[in-house]
Amino acid sequence: MLFQTTAEHEALRKEIRKFAEAEVKPIAFSLDQNNEFPDEIVKAMGKHGWMGLPYPKEYGGAGLDVTSYAIAVEEFSRVDGGVGVILSAHTSLGTYPIAAFGNEEQK
Repeated sequence: MLFQTTAEHEALRKEIRKFAEAEVKPIAFSLDQNNEFPDEIVKAMGKHGWMGLPYPKEYGGAGLDVTSYAIAVEEFSRVDGGVGVILSAHTSLGTYPIAAFGNEEQK
């Protein structure tokens, strides 16, 4: 099976990589050393719409596909595994059950 990402996937990768390199990488070591949660980074990720990539726009998501979500986790994890896990846990563990099984009010 030949798999290729789309131009839109690669544009998203470039955008997230630029943010991760500029905003996350410089503080990644201190986050780990000081056992800190990156509040401001997570808020910025939310403002960019990256915390809801694979969810429909009508529920506040970005309306993108799972490949876009995987690219985001990959790019954040390149510079800080913890930030990649935060995105992954929020999107999969926290949001997916609501998206899949929640009623309209919950969504």
